[in-house]
Amino acid sequence: MRIGLLGGTFNPIHYGHLHIAEEVMASCALDQVWFVPAYRPPHKALAGEVSYVDRLAMVRLAIAGDERFQVCTIEGERGGTSYSVETLEQLHERHPQYEFFFIMGLDSFQEIGLWREYPRLFDLANIVVTARPGFSGSLRELLPVAIAGRFCYDSDSKKLLCDSGFSLIAVTHTCRDISSTEVRQLLAARRDCEGKIPAAVIDYIQQHELYLC
Repeated sequence: MRIGLLGGTFNPIHYGHLHIAEEVMASCALDQVWFVPAYRPPHKALAGEVSYVDRLAMVRLAIAGDERFQVCTIEGERGGTSYSVETLEQLHERHPQYEFFFIMGLDSFQEIGLWREYPRLFDLANIVVTARPGFSGSLRELLPVAIAGRFCYDSDSKKLLCDSGFSLIAVTHTCRDISSTEVRQLLAARRDCEGKIPAAVIDYIQQHELYLC
């Protein structure tokens, strides 16, 4: 199976996340996309002190009934700081028969040199970088100098291939201009979030009195 991995704090999950999952799934011919909530993000503080349990519950509600999407709880099971390289290593051990596609936004990709053991990511999965329409740059030019030489352009597949055999893929997605920060601000102001997050997630937030300050 070809499995997309979409990680994040999902604080809270919104339609922008679901839209990216749908478009990458179609573009890369994936069988499923697994949502991987971070237990403790390594690169930024977790706004609002919303627990992993609550964020996981909201993801489950957002994708309920959609067989294309699954929740992966591996980072919650491991605990501690959620490093992507450790997640990919563990998923390879558990599911050696699967081909993984690790999904990240363009902003995150531009900072990949700051990630723990970042060269290993390209040994463990295809890397899918999502960019808004109009992006015309080269992903190879954005790679850290230390690993750029590991990649070459394959004219047949029109992808950058790593010497590991995995690909570096750009996917231009139609933008749903929603951010978790915006959603949290609306919730704190007790304003309507319809059309930005699923109704079941709104109900959960209200029942558990999340994001009120």
